[in-house]
Amino acid sequence: MGKRYDQDRSGPNQRQLRVGELIRRTVAEVLQRGDIHDPDLSGVSVTVGEVQPTPDLKAAVIHVLPLGGQNAELVVDALNRNAYEIRRTVNKSVKLKFSPELKFVVDTTFSNLDETRRLLAQDQVVKDIATPDE
Repeated sequence: MGKRYDQDRSGPNQRQLRVGELIRRTVAEVLQRGDIHDPDLSGVSVTVGEVQPTPDLKAAVIHVLPLGGQNAELVVDALNRNAYEIRRTVNKSVKLKFSPELKFVVDTTFSNLDETRRLLAQDQVVKDIATPDE
């Protein structure tokens, strides 16, 4: 049997990206509406940055960060405790063959951006990337 076309590429395929975005929107709506009743989540605004479904779409890692980044681990623990309820809501909104198992992790994108900015602001880097006047 021949190889499938998308086996040669690395990274998520188009279906994973679409499903990830649908799950991201649904989870963000659930958190915004306050459908999850947990004391660790009450009054906390949570940003859902990215969802990375597995290739078989049976599981998804959801990157979240509370507003301001404070108590991130506490919020992630609360979300993982309530993952079953969130999964049920996702299953009602997103029609998939399998309801993906959800795992929440702290989104480190913002701290990575800060580190990148810090590195790019160093004198040596600024000097290296400066364009010479011609």
